[in-house]
Formats: sequence, C-alpha cells, structure tokens
Amino acid sequence: MNSFSPKVVRINLAERSYDIVIAPGAMGDSTSYRDLPTATTAVIVTNTTVAPLYAARLRQALLARFTDVKVVALPDGEQYKTWQTLNLIFDALLGGGCDRKTVLFALGGGVVGDMTGFAAASYMRGVPYVQVPTTLLAQVDSSVGGKTAINHPLGKNMIGAFYQPVKVVCDLDTLRTLPPRELSAGLAEVIKYGPIADLDFLVWIEANVVALLSSDSIALGYAIKRSCEIKAWVVGQDEREAGLRAILNFGHTFGHAIEAGLGYGEWLHGEAVAAGMVMAAKLSQRLGMVDQGFVERLAALIRRAGLPVVGPHLSDVDNAGRYLELMRVDKKSEGGEIKFVLIDGPGTAVVRGAPDALVREVIDACCLRE
Repeated sequence: MNSFSPKVVRINLAERSYDIVIAPGAMGDSTSYRDLPTATTAVIVTNTTVAPLYAARLRQALLARFTDVKVVALPDGEQYKTWQTLNLIFDALLGGGCDRKTVLFALGGGVVGDMTGFAAASYMRGVPYVQVPTTLLAQVDSSVGGKTAINHPLGKNMIGAFYQPVKVVCDLDTLRTLPPRELSAGLAEVIKYGPIADLDFLVWIEANVVALLSSDSIALGYAIKRSCEIKAWVVGQDEREAGLRAILNFGHTFGHAIEAGLGYGEWLHGEAVAAGMVMAAKLSQRLGMVDQGFVERLAALIRRAGLPVVGPHLSDVDNAGRYLELMRVDKKSEGGEIKFVLIDGPGTAVVRGAPDALVREVIDACCLRE
C-alpha cells in the first residue's frame, strides 16, 4: 500500500524560523525532536480526550532527549478555552518547578495549541514550545504561524499573543482516530486556501474530496503540505497580521460571530468557518467581485465536505443585527467598521469593509433554514 513520504515545510521568519514536519508516525519518532533547545524538563499539554490516545507515545519519544517529561491534561472543548483553564497550565509549571528552559509540547487540536502557545508566551516571559497537532484543522492552520489566544465571552481569540513555536510535528497517523465530524471541520480550513491564494489547489480539492473524507493518507498528506506552504508564504511576509496575513481569515469574521453567538462548542470552529465562507463569498458577489457561479461552486464543495452552507439564527428578533453586533468585536474591526476577507476574483483575496445594509441582506439570504 502506498503511503505519504515525509515532507518538511519551512517557515521563514529570520531568527524565529522553524520547520513543519509532515509524516506518518512523526510523533513517536525521537528524531523529530533532535534539534530542539537543550533542557532538562518537558511538559506535554494535552486534553482528556487526546491524552489516553497519544500522551504515552509522545512522552516515550521525548524521554530520549529530556530527563523529566510531565503531562498536563486539560478538559476538552472550545468552552474551556478560558483564563481558568489556562491557569491549570501555569499551576502545573509552577508546581513542578519548571524553569525558563522548560519546553512545552502542545498535543491536541486547535484549542490545546492556542492555549499552550499562550502559556509558553507568558510563563517567565517566554519559554519554547512545540506544536504536535492531532486534528486536521490544527495541522493545516492553527498550529502554524504563532497565533496564540484564549476566548472571551464577548469575542473569540481576543486575548492572546503572537508567539512562534520552535517546531511543528504533524503526524498523519493521528488523523485516523478523528471522528468524521472533526475531519470535515478540518477540511473547512483546507478549502479556504483555494479561493484566497491558489485556484489550482481548489480544483485539486474538488477532485479529491472523497479521498480526503476517507482519510486517504496520500491525499491528506498533500492537502496538509500545500496548506502549510500557502500559510508559510503568507506568514513569512506578514507575521503579525498587519496586512496580507488577514486573508487567512476568510470566512472567520462571520464564523467567529456564529461561535460566540451560539456559545463556544455548539458548532465546531470549522463548521462555523464553512458557513462563514459562503457568506463572505456571497458578499463578494454582491459587491461585484465574483459571479454567482463561483459562490455556488464554493458552496457545493463545502456541502460535499459534509459542512454547513447555511448560517444559524442567532436571534429571533434581529438575526442580522446580532451578527453585526458580534462582528464589531472581531479583531479586524477598525473604529467600529467591520473588515471582511472577500474574494477579489477566484484565487485572490482582499480585506475591506461593506455597507451594513448589504451585509444584512447577505446574512438574511444565507441564514434561511433549508
């Protein structure tokens, strides 16, 4: 049986540059960690779902390099991406006598990765950390680029820091244990790269969506590699989201409103982004930037990936108004004006505002119950 050959994608950020290793079995291979900073102690931060599956395997690999390897298992779920849960990491670090050379390992999905990165950025004003993402969404997006954060009841990822990992280790074998819903949610972050940066990749996804949903290792390996290459290209030019990097948030302005409005964890992040991409594409069409055919093409792919193409109702009184209220808390909002990532012709994205009246029309059109 054919399998995906190991690949390395480089994030070029001067002294903060690092490698993304993509390979089957990479997590348990001690050579994946041979070029890390020298330290006595490592701390694996994971959650109660992932820990029984992979913590022992990662710990065994790390014992070849570290004298002491501790494990901290957090509660699982977006609703736990809070100050209270973050403090569990600090409690373990301080209680275990961890110093500023201690290396943290984020073992899990996007929530674990974001929280571990934020803890690493904050503990003793910064300790090294490694991303070991175990979900498709984390492998193609959240583990790469150094965005770390926790949620606030008024907005997603509003409290955090830019802090790059020293390495990302993507083990394709971990994707075999993903529930179908989680795999589909990850595909949302794969799909987004096509409309914003690489139309050929969008064509490839359309041709291979069945293989991706079947957890074909070669298809998933290529999707992860290409996604990471595009993100590396963007982050290498705009590490702190001063301009270009914002295009990576295609679908996220609407998506974050969905997550906050429903309550974190009700919809998976990728599900919210999927519906958000349809809304953003529809807004692009209403502004004359793409045609209706492209909107329908994107929606068809999202639907084939097992993802929602219709947004939820966040209010029975003024649904569009509730969306607008939540989107004004988004990080891209400037002076109260909501900034959207829009498609300026397939394969190209821009960040710009839009009239509230038009946004309302799009939300109303995209939140009809099927």
